[in-house]
Amino acid sequence: MLSIDELDVELLKLLERDARQGVASLSTTLGISRNTVQSRIRRLEEGGLIAGYRPQVDLAKAGLVVQAFLALETEQGSLTTIAEAVTRIPQVIEVHTVTGREDLLVRVATATQPELLELIEGIVSFAGVIHSTTWLTLTAPLPHRTAPALAEMAKGTGWGRSTAQRGGGAG
Repeated sequence: MLSIDELDVELLKLLERDARQGVASLSTTLGISRNTVQSRIRRLEEGGLIAGYRPQVDLAKAGLVVQAFLALETEQGSLTTIAEAVTRIPQVIEVHTVTGREDLLVRVATATQPELLELIEGIVSFAGVIHSTTWLTLTAPLPHRTAPALAEMAKGTGWGRSTAQRGGGAG
């Protein structure tokens, strides 16, 4: 596990909002040197905390207006096979193994409800699927985010060795 402090969290918040920001912009916003920003980003990348930089795609604007979550209950011993099978389906955009009655939570996106029905029928026909439940997504009041959870974890850690600190001046 990579140890992070409040400066790392502030940097991650900015990158989460817009990963295209340059080092100079991040440096100015945070009030720290470009070298500090570069070394922090490098450490977060090398430590695996920053796993990549991806665009935030609006699936509805791309025509994939029907989004849903499928919860799949699987037979004992078939979880891995089913998980591998659903990851090969183009309309599947996330797969999680979960605890509880269901074993897999699968997020899908299609252009129409008939396409969704066809997709669900295909998935539930896999050998080893016992039961499925589907929830249609109506809105996403909170899309994926990480910064608040990281901020809570790093609370009270300060800004490490950095001399600048928001609201605190030099330290």
